[in-house]
Amino acid sequence: MSMIQEHGANVTAGAERPVIQHGTGEDLNSAGQDHSGAHGYATDKEAYLKRLRRIEGQVRGIARMVEEDKYCIDILTQVAAINKALHAVSLGLVQDHMSHCVVDAAREADATGNPELVQAKVQEATDAIGRLLR
Repeated sequence: MSMIQEHGANVTAGAERPVIQHGTGEDLNSAGQDHSGAHGYATDKEAYLKRLRRIEGQVRGIARMVEEDKYCIDILTQVAAINKALHAVSLGLVQDHMSHCVVDAAREADATGNPELVQAKVQEATDAIGRLLR
């Protein structure tokens, strides 16, 4: 394996997942790509925050139900509703990542002739989807 310079960081080429060796303190992902700029969800940030606050309230409601010794099935119904709401947020974030971050990486890969940029973003998305399915 050899070291290559990518976005100001040394990356081990040929590794299953690139290994970053840097000390810059920058916000770099596992492929050495900077993700300190605008994120895919930036345009819908307030809507995401509103949905997450609503989910937070639902979680507090479940805690209250447990404290008040409510019926198990009623609590489980609320847990299912929270799971569904979190899945909706997750799917929205995946869609935003694909339509913004992956598309931007594809453009940059095309402009620089470096297909590893888009491959890293696709792998990132694939890994995230895998974690959601577990």
